[in-house]
Amino acid sequence: MSGAFAIQQGNCSSFKFQVPHSCKIDPVIVDLMPDALPQNRSDGCCHGGILAAYAVHPSMSNTSFEVTVGNLEQNSTVYKPLNLILTAPGPGYTCGPVMDMNPTVSSVIGGRREEQVFRTWKSTCTYSSYLANKTPVCCVSLSSFYNPKVTSCPSCSCGCKVADQLPTSCIRDGSIPSNLPDDDIVQCTDHMCPLRIHWHIENNYMNHWRVKLTVSNYNYGKNYSDWNVLVQHPGFGQPATAYSFNSTMLPSIGVPEEVAIFWGKPFYNTELLQADKDQLGSVTTEILLQKDSKAFTLSNGWAFPRTIYFNGENCQMPLPDTFPMLPNVSPAFHCQFILHLIAVYLTYRIFVGF
Repeated sequence: MSGAFAIQQGNCSSFKFQVPHSCKIDPVIVDLMPDALPQNRSDGCCHGGILAAYAVHPSMSNTSFEVTVGNLEQNSTVYKPLNLILTAPGPGYTCGPVMDMNPTVSSVIGGRREEQVFRTWKSTCTYSSYLANKTPVCCVSLSSFYNPKVTSCPSCSCGCKVADQLPTSCIRDGSIPSNLPDDDIVQCTDHMCPLRIHWHIENNYMNHWRVKLTVSNYNYGKNYSDWNVLVQHPGFGQPATAYSFNSTMLPSIGVPEEVAIFWGKPFYNTELLQADKDQLGSVTTEILLQKDSKAFTLSNGWAFPRTIYFNGENCQMPLPDTFPMLPNVSPAFHCQFILHLIAVYLTYRIFVGF
């Protein structure tokens, strides 16, 4: 085997010479780390089990390994793999049946010759955050310049302190022990999430509007390297500029709103640090979005995201009826407007002298 390794060799006592890498009929195969030795590598291998989003790092979005199967006893009937399970880097993937495909063809001798493999199979694995985690790992809070109300993450978004009787389920701010346990420990909050994403509407200009996107890490023992945030929002149908994150728009398939993905800049904020006793770990950027004069409106929560994902995990959103809405016109507003007109009128009389 090259480009990966089986974590168990199994019983290979029947082999006197050329002992196989693994003799198990159901091996668990793990990707090699990037610093693997040249003799153990294969083309496109060795990412440490981490696949990046194609929009972020195309060259890091796929991996492969090679395995030679022997001891077939002259049996030319090569059976396809059974019970394929993908865990990268944890549960959550469901793989479909292994299907026969046209044999893979590769070019050699500088592209002047084609070589065809004997058999090719394909299985499609689909990820579900609901299968990967019993509770969400992130939540979303909202605020705006036109409303003093801050919509916090929904209570118990990622579990509740009352339901979890473990004394180390969370740590109160400022009471961090010297020896943290190995498990993920978060700061005690109403939402109990390791991660919170905050969307704040800062300004409304004539042709643009500005928002601030902040990702906060409440986990005291875990960094998030090469993170990414995916936002589904109708405003991304127009050009947008992120100042402190890299970003790109993704094609929308089957959803009415456009989708943008954000990730850190190298040597600046690609790592979201863990919280400490003084402050949370956080990364933030301002985003300038161009207005669509036919569709733009701040009313009815239009300016807030529909869905947000962190590293592919669906974040718990507040209910739409809790969004910070535009203030309604009230009698108090009318009184303020009338007083303003009176003040302007008196100022005008004083200025003209009558």
